[in-house]
Amino acid sequence: MLKYLNGNQQNFENKLKLILARRKFSQSNISNKVKSIINNIKKGGDRQLLKYEKKFSNITNNQTKLKFTKKEIKKISNKTDIKLKKIIDLAYDRIKRFHEKQKNVSFSIKDKFKNNFSYKYSPIENVGIYVPGGTASYPSTVLMNCIPAIVAGVKNIYMTTPALGNNVNPAIIYAAKKCGVKNIYKIGGAHSIAAFAYGTKSFEKVNKIVGPGNSYVAIAKKEVFGDVGIDMVAGPSEVTIVADKNANPEWIAADLIAQAEHDIFSQSILISNSIDLIKRTNILLKKQIKDLPRSKIASKSLKKYGLCIYIKDKKRIQSVVNEIAPEHLQIDVKNFKSILTGIKNAGSIFLGKYSPEAMGDYLAGPNHVLPTSGSAKFSSGLSVSDFLKRHSLIKITKRGIERLGSSVINLAQHENLEGHARSIKVRLKKE
Repeated sequence: MLKYLNGNQQNFENKLKLILARRKFSQSNISNKVKSIINNIKKGGDRQLLKYEKKFSNITNNQTKLKFTKKEIKKISNKTDIKLKKIIDLAYDRIKRFHEKQKNVSFSIKDKFKNNFSYKYSPIENVGIYVPGGTASYPSTVLMNCIPAIVAGVKNIYMTTPALGNNVNPAIIYAAKKCGVKNIYKIGGAHSIAAFAYGTKSFEKVNKIVGPGNSYVAIAKKEVFGDVGIDMVAGPSEVTIVADKNANPEWIAADLIAQAEHDIFSQSILISNSIDLIKRTNILLKKQIKDLPRSKIASKSLKKYGLCIYIKDKKRIQSVVNEIAPEHLQIDVKNFKSILTGIKNAGSIFLGKYSPEAMGDYLAGPNHVLPTSGSAKFSSGLSVSDFLKRHSLIKITKRGIERLGSSVINLAQHENLEGHARSIKVRLKKE
């Protein structure tokens, strides 16, 4: 089921790069469509929002209200199963406790001239959370995106999810209510991203948009970046598992399938120094996938993008992992530290046989909004810092400018910026 690659061959790196590149979704095909949607929302506001939502979600009802009322929120939230509410409450507490450790501390320093330099943090005021609907309707998405914002001190959290057709997961509404979301909108797609970015009669304009979505949503976020902030341009989910002969192939197969069932574009990769483990895992994949509710999605993902890579050398394994830069990395070997020491590029790393990626998706504590498609080479998962602005405060004394001013003047003149030099000179009366 998984495509086999021999990682010990000389031309392996080129083959791997080609396979990874094929999966990166092309933006050129739909970017013009997204630009048109954004421009129409800017001009037509709620009217255009309604038009696009009915078109893309195949809605035939006459509903025109784009926002859930407080009464609707309470009624829908109450439909959530009591057991599920308790699990969401547990996840909320665990995720919040972890993120509270990420709080940044402001600081201040003073030099020998009594100049004072400070660094302080302040929260973004308005944040929009995008929560997908349909096959990807997860309350965990609400928690993972809202909680870092709550810890950061964001004043207004707004959320949107495609629900104009009256089909909404009650657990999503319950999670949003628990997180204190101010308004919940019933719109999805690129048009909702535009509404958050520029505001409409119904939609509040926000300062930053976060949350996963399909390629239209991802490209819309990229298009509006600059007018608003975004978390990242995320692609389909992925996992790379490094396992040796000591790993349980039944567990490894289950973990690969868990990632593949997300999306047909998801990628599950197994790297091992054991040919036997690779063979047994492949056999078990076929068995386990048969009775999976999302077997069609998982099968397409595994057949098209799944890989099993045989590599003997530990350093080469580390090098390949760093090249893939996976969103999720599981290390299931006898001595996981021996692999971990050389890993530089990965979103979240799961250590040992009892740490499947699924634990991180829900309530381990760390955030599950992570860099994909190799972007872990230069970026990190969502955190409290993503909802904070950083400010430098500079207070120069009279003695400070007298002692340091001449150096600034010389540097400014070296860069041919005489105006900069003069702003110092006038204070030193050297004009």
